[in-house]
Amino acid sequence: MTAKVKFDEVNVGDELPAQTYHVDRANLVMYAGASGDFNPIHWRESFAKQVGLPDVIAHGMYTMAQGGRYVTDWAGDPGAVVDYGVRFSAPVVVPDEGGADLEITGKVEEKRDDNTVVVALTARSVGQKVLTRAKAVVRLA
Repeated sequence: MTAKVKFDEVNVGDELPAQTYHVDRANLVMYAGASGDFNPIHWRESFAKQVGLPDVIAHGMYTMAQGGRYVTDWAGDPGAVVDYGVRFSAPVVVPDEGGADLEITGKVEEKRDDNTVVVALTARSVGQKVLTRAKAVVRLA
């Protein structure tokens, strides 16, 4: 697959369209099964509250993966992402009723001579930033 976004059509400062990903407890159970991370803070409300959390929280790597999904959807090619990193700043709290929404936006920060761009991501849930220093290097066509 080739990236759908063309290097020549992207400029520093371009904003990527916002995308909202809904997260519910079923997503967390499926992710736990795939990742092998069955920590009860991700599925048992009583345990999460017992350890001082407001409710069940999404796996940090699940949250990070949604940022990766956002970038690969934009680029049109999962292989276009050559580097990706984040810092976790707050958990995504996932109530049993209604779940949670994770809104991700992006902005092109830099264009490089090798047809790559640096995209800075912002991820928020309930208005709170949940990822910081989130950046992806993406090779475009």
